[in-house]
Amino acid sequence: MENNVLVPKPHRILSMLKHTATECTFRVACDTEPGFGQFFMLSLPKVGEAPISASGKGPGYVEFTIRNVGLLTQAIFDLVPGNSIFLRGPYGNQFPVKRFENKDLLIICGGTGMAPVMTMINHFYDHPEVCKSVNIISGFKNEEAVLFRDEIAKFKERFHMICTLDNEQVEGFETGMVTAHINKIPIKSFDDYNIVIVGPPVMMHFAALECVKCGAKESKIWVSFERKMCCGVGKCGHCKINDTYVCLDGPVFNYSDAKDKLMD
Repeated sequence: MENNVLVPKPHRILSMLKHTATECTFRVACDTEPGFGQFFMLSLPKVGEAPISASGKGPGYVEFTIRNVGLLTQAIFDLVPGNSIFLRGPYGNQFPVKRFENKDLLIICGGTGMAPVMTMINHFYDHPEVCKSVNIISGFKNEEAVLFRDEIAKFKERFHMICTLDNEQVEGFETGMVTAHINKIPIKSFDDYNIVIVGPPVMMHFAALECVKCGAKESKIWVSFERKMCCGVGKCGHCKINDTYVCLDGPVFNYSDAKDKLMD
């Protein structure tokens, strides 16, 4: 049983950072370093299990930004530092960071879709020489829903970053959907850009279409699916879309391969 990939192990919660009324980042003691965009299966005995992407990592820890939306997440939110949460993983593939080296990069994320790209953004922040340029558009429903405020302030010092609120006019934010601001990025030619899009399927669908409309190549666009998974290792079929297992073949997909699956 010790080598069974389906058996989770307890990990101690080191700290908790509340972002909003329903979102919190949990720093968990863990020596297993996830790749950019990979996920773990988080669980509590007799409560449940769910896939959560790593939103941060460092020596001896991994961070998970979780939205309180159900029985399991409520039980996790009831924990305190020092308590244990069960993990197995990491699972899935990664964003092709090597392909982004010495290239221009645009990252578009919506809501909690910012969490799966945080490790990658922090990597480029710590190593600004890796990419020619990094541009970010991050959208939130309203000001109360904004995540990673301190990190956003930090990123704006080094990257060209636009933060949007769907319907509110607040200083420091643009108003409207992320798709309305893609053409505001100072890009001479979208043809040269690699693009990462993460968020709700509808948002990824229309953001990708807008990027293609602006001249981006479908083969240079990458999306991440946050489809409900159960086993994480391709055994249960719960995440299967046609012949694709999201937990094995993803969660990161090239848009040219995934565009027909986004709205399934």
